[in-house]
Amino acid sequence: MIGAEFAATLARAQGGDEEAVARLFRDLQPLLLRYLRVTVAPGAAEDVAGDTWLDVVAGLDRFSGGELQFRAWLFTIARHRAIDAARARERRPRTVPLAGSEAGERLTTPDTAEVAAERAATRAALALVAALPRDQAEIIMLRVMAGLDTGTVARIVGKKPGTVSVTAHRALRRLAAMIDRAGVL
Repeated sequence: MIGAEFAATLARAQGGDEEAVARLFRDLQPLLLRYLRVTVAPGAAEDVAGDTWLDVVAGLDRFSGGELQFRAWLFTIARHRAIDAARARERRPRTVPLAGSEAGERLTTPDTAEVAAERAATRAALALVAALPRDQAEIIMLRVMAGLDTGTVARIVGKKPGTVSVTAHRALRRLAAMIDRAGVL
């Protein structure tokens, strides 16, 4: 999270400052990729993320709000692009996705032992989340990984806040059972 500097960074980005846009990208791209790797077809996350950022840059001058609203806007766009990508894939089933290169993450994070350990833990957590039913996985990614509140997640996924809460609760119970079965902790 950018924090207190977000408003100034956003204003500069809206004014065309490429460095400010790059800061928004560097801050949110790893989180966006994690969300998409759970919610879209294997190998499609980077393409959907690219389409998402094209839409964000195109609409940046019309956005108003704080950092949480920006993240909600970003993930709403990402969800729409993911749906579009799934529809396009259904129309062209012969398309073969390239192996995931994780190039986006390599460009946005330093190569240190600490980052490697964090990535291993993140991959393990994402693998567990990806094993959930799709609606539960998406809600957990938005609530827990993206840090969005229940009302915002409900708007993004088109469900009632109570439904999102119940789904998140069920998903977390299912994750706890999966962890118990695996003997972790």
